[in-house]
Amino acid sequence: MSRLFTPLRLRGLAFRNRVFVSPMCQYSAAEGVPNHWHLVHLGSRAVGGAALVLAEASAVSARGRISPRDTGIWSPEQVEAFRPIARFIKQQGAVSGIQLAHAGRKASTREPWKGGTPIPPGEGGWQPLAPSAIPFTEAHTVPHALTRDEIDGIVEQFILAARNARAAGFEVVELHMAHGYLLHEFLSPLSNHRADEYGGSLEGRAELPLRVARAVRELWPDDLPVFARISATDWAEGGWDLPQSVQFAKWLREAGIDLIDCSSGGLVPGARVPATPGYQVPFAAAIRAQVGIPTGAVGLVTDPMQAEQIIANGQADAVLLARELLRDPYWPLHAARKLGADVAWPDQYLRAKPD
Repeated sequence: MSRLFTPLRLRGLAFRNRVFVSPMCQYSAAEGVPNHWHLVHLGSRAVGGAALVLAEASAVSARGRISPRDTGIWSPEQVEAFRPIARFIKQQGAVSGIQLAHAGRKASTREPWKGGTPIPPGEGGWQPLAPSAIPFTEAHTVPHALTRDEIDGIVEQFILAARNARAAGFEVVELHMAHGYLLHEFLSPLSNHRADEYGGSLEGRAELPLRVARAVRELWPDDLPVFARISATDWAEGGWDLPQSVQFAKWLREAGIDLIDCSSGGLVPGARVPATPGYQVPFAAAIRAQVGIPTGAVGLVTDPMQAEQIIANGQADAVLLARELLRDPYWPLHAARKLGADVAWPDQYLRAKPD
């Protein structure tokens, strides 16, 4: 029996298999409001057999967007637009989730196909926010270093975003603490040079992310899970690394987080990342073994047998696919056939299901 296609239960929620859709920014919203593109993009992955479909990094505030075209989850209009998307995903037998995010010092950029370059405040952009006034690159706008009161405001923004996510019908929220965005910026000593209680020691640098985790977990229903995505290493000397990630994951477990989604990098430009198939799987395996918390493996997981072995070997509890599901929204259905698993197809597609 395929382990990849066995159910997974987290709290009171059952996932039909271990294939999850990673949050993937589409840079296609207006004023943070998702549209038909997002319905088709996310809905087709649910039709394709994935167990969890995570909507893209959705900003908790307008200043927290990566680009002006990002989705958001801070307004009633955004909630209303996400409702039919979450409902359609659930109707296909998948679980609907959303990633809550703040871009920090990497905010105010153009779409990737327009170069991804910074947008200055005078050209339709805005000044980013960060733990310290250190820009991502020399070309980026110097960010505003958050005050203590403003940090309290960030926590409140995540709380409101989580409430809005539940109101929209999502059953999972993932807190984005990776890829060089705001919460990751607080964690890493390369971007956090604060001298107050939010900087310095590992405990200080972890304080804001843990405040967010505790606050969201407290308001999220007890029977529904909360995930956290972390970058397990900055791939840079003197930065965030796996031992710190292990300790942080222990604190996240104590805060009630149910699964650690283990990615890496994104904090500093020019980091040397050994991007080979499954290169981030050891992070998920180490955190799972040392912390005793479910993990998700992500990053160049493309082959069904590769994904099967990750689950069967106990390296992770789920695999999160991104680019491979852009190439093939029906990857789970095709993978099940290769692994000898008989999974349900949508009634409308049964005429095409192989014997």
